[in-house]
Amino acid sequence: GLAINTQRDGDSSGHSGMHSSDSSKSQYSGDDIMFAQMMIPHHQQAVDMGTLAETRASSPEVKALAAKIKSEQAPEITQMKGWLTASGTTLMDHDMVMDGMLTDAEMTELEAATGAEFEKLYLAGMIKHHQGAIDMLSMITASTNPEVVTLRENIRKTQTAEIKQMQDLLKNY
Repeated sequence: GLAINTQRDGDSSGHSGMHSSDSSKSQYSGDDIMFAQMMIPHHQQAVDMGTLAETRASSPEVKALAAKIKSEQAPEITQMKGWLTASGTTLMDHDMVMDGMLTDAEMTELEAATGAEFEKLYLAGMIKHHQGAIDMLSMITASTNPEVVTLRENIRKTQTAEIKQMQDLLKNY
């Protein structure tokens, strides 16, 4: 059938009337929520790495890329936190290291580095980080939520292109 988008008062989500249930709890599957719980800290680390690049990188290209990654991932964190709120769940509070995330020791090494040394560590670390994020997308392959599907494809497309760009930049070191 054809879904007619009848905008009801207070429904600013813009989804067409395919979800007839008025409970937002059913909007996100368990996999969607688990993905968000894991991807939020994963993205947060990328944002933290981008913040370090602002003061530690010398290369304008690396600085620009770090700023771009940070500006993409910060709103995605906010979006995924919204899924948790909507489903009545919270972030996991244990220190689980997700695919591709830097260890505490690697983050400490990155914080201590500057210039070319920082750039090399940042690029190598962020390539691994992005590859881990792309691997994590397999958790939501079966999602039927349009918002989740859109985010999944945006992450896949953006981060795949950025990995290529970072691999090219890394050849300069």
